[in-house]
Amino acid sequence: MSVPVNPALIPPGPATGTPPVSPAEKARRAGQSTTGPGFAQVLRETSTATRPAAPTAPGVGGTTSAPVNFSGHALQRLERRGISVDANVQQRLGEGVDRAASKGSRTAVVLIDDNAFVVGVPARTVVTAVDRGSMKEHVFTNIDSAVIA
Repeated sequence: MSVPVNPALIPPGPATGTPPVSPAEKARRAGQSTTGPGFAQVLRETSTATRPAAPTAPGVGGTTSAPVNFSGHALQRLERRGISVDANVQQRLGEGVDRAASKGSRTAVVLIDDNAFVVGVPARTVVTAVDRGSMKEHVFTNIDSAVIA
């Protein structure tokens, strides 16, 4: 009686029954030198080597970033809802977009005081703006992050 063999239980490699040969053994058999730093030494050198600093997102750490633009729809909403955007709000909006971008956000709602700005982060464009009075009726969809700026 033959026992069925599960192919998933057969180890990979040649079916000849010969044990695998290490790279060092192959080099020794071929007459090549295997001298060099050991693994522990390479690991120590790699661990103590200075690594470059991680890049910072634009606008983080005191650098200035690209300005935030407003779509035509957003400009209409600003006017209709009486939302004023002064230099302070623009700066906070830019910083909020920078923070969202540093986290990989694509579309964020940036909350500033009593207003919410939905921003396409990669394009740095405000697509709509909502004031506090309209927020109760409004549902934000397709947003992957929220920033309080």
